[in-house]
Amino acid sequence: MATPVYIRMRQSIRVSTNHVVRVKDVAKVAGSSSYKQILENMAIYNIEEKDKNIVVIDVHPLIELILQRFPHIELEILGPNQCVVHVDKKQAKNPSLILISAIWVLLFIGAAMTIMNFHYDVSMEAVQQKLHFMLTGEKKEHPLWIQVPYSIGLGLGMILFFNHWFHKKFNEEPNPMEVEVFKYQEDLDHYVAINENKVEQDEDH
Repeated sequence: MATPVYIRMRQSIRVSTNHVVRVKDVAKVAGSSSYKQILENMAIYNIEEKDKNIVVIDVHPLIELILQRFPHIELEILGPNQCVVHVDKKQAKNPSLILISAIWVLLFIGAAMTIMNFHYDVSMEAVQQKLHFMLTGEKKEHPLWIQVPYSIGLGLGMILFFNHWFHKKFNEEPNPMEVEVFKYQEDLDHYVAINENKVEQDEDH
C-alpha cells in the first residue's frame, strides 16, 4: 500500500544569494516520520549570482524529484502550486539619519497639507464658530476651547487608528498600512507566479 505524504507549498519566502533551497524552505511536509526528514532536506534549487531578485519554484519539478527517489509514495498537494522566492542580494545597512529626517519632514508636511485642505473643503472653522455660538450665544473668530481639544483628539485618533506609537503596538491587530502592504505583496506574488507559468508555456510551444 502506498504511503501518503502531504505537501503544502508556501506562498513566498526570502533567502540570500548562494542559498540552497530545500523542500522544507518552500513547503510544509506531513506524513510518515521515516520519510518526512529525508524529504524536507532534499535540495531543489541553488540560488546563484545570475538569478534575479525573484525565483518561482513550481510544484511539478518538486513532485518529479520526490517520485524519482521514492516512487512508492502517494503525494497529496495542498494549497498553492508555486512558491515565490525573494532573493535578498544586498546586506541590510543602517539607514542614514539624514535620509530618515528628510523623509519624515516630507511626510509630515504632506500630511499637514492634506488635513488642512480637508478642513478647508468642509468649512471646519465655520462649523466650530457656529458650534461655539450655539453653545455660548457669543460670536468668536477663534473658539480655542473647541479647536485645541479637537486638534489633540485628531492626533490621538490617528495614533489609535494606525495602532502604533513608534515601535510599540497597542494590540495584536494589524494596522491599515500593514494590511495594504500584505495585500500588495500577495498580489505581486500571484502575478509573478502566473506570469512565470505563461513564460514556461510559451517556451514549450
